[in-house]
Amino acid sequence: MNQPSEVVLAVLRQHENQIRTEWLQASSSVRMTDAQRRAMEGEAAEILHGVRDALEAGADPEQFEAAPWSKLRQSLESLSRSRAAQGHSAADTSVFVLAFKRPMFTALQRATSDPQAMLQALWNLSVLVDRMAQWTVSTYQQTREEIIQRQQQDLLELSTPVIKLWEGVLAVPMIGTLDSGRTQMVMETLLQRIVETGATLAIIDITGVPTVDTLVAQHLLKTVSAIRLMGAECVISGIRPQIAQTIVHLGIDLQGIASKASLADALSLALRQRGYTITKAA
Repeated sequence: MNQPSEVVLAVLRQHENQIRTEWLQASSSVRMTDAQRRAMEGEAAEILHGVRDALEAGADPEQFEAAPWSKLRQSLESLSRSRAAQGHSAADTSVFVLAFKRPMFTALQRATSDPQAMLQALWNLSVLVDRMAQWTVSTYQQTREEIIQRQQQDLLELSTPVIKLWEGVLAVPMIGTLDSGRTQMVMETLLQRIVETGATLAIIDITGVPTVDTLVAQHLLKTVSAIRLMGAECVISGIRPQIAQTIVHLGIDLQGIASKASLADALSLALRQRGYTITKAA
């Protein structure tokens, strides 16, 4: 362990409780609940223990990714994930870590009379806390990306439900832009439901699709082909006049694929194909 780190460790050992108290006072807010304050106290204590243990093991702040710092890195990762899940920003999270500097600077000034030693210790501490804040922000960004990806996946699943309309008849109401990711999701979900229910006809309703271009049409054709390979037939419903004109203008060939203007018309066609006749009760 170098001498500046020894000075920082000595101050932390002697004044840990006071440093933690001043740190929490600088980071607390009047709007915080008691539960939030207790959680912050636990986070601060865990981080202080991680710093102390790493310095006792002779860790160098310049090599923050080394093994002795692993416990502290885990504490910072836990802090970032907790703050990200609660909706805090990356700036708020890093500010909490950076606030650790002030009480440590004050304690070093009180405990060190040699200006040169104090300057080296302050620099050593600054490097350490900056690395801690950088690690916190990096983990926070990764956590937010994971949350966003999970939310996008959930939205995809919610926006592509497969509904059983009748015995042997499934429907997929499409809403929003149809891209490669959604097409793959629709295809996998629909084919799985065909296997589970033994359905022989699937209705793809595109009433909620704002526009149809060549790429969207290709996605639809791929889905229809996959359905046919499973031994089922497909009907596309919700083709509005504007979409019909666009399909004709683009020269997209939908021959051999049944299409209807509305989902009701598609369901009526499916029932007729299965020998059902719908009559109005007297």
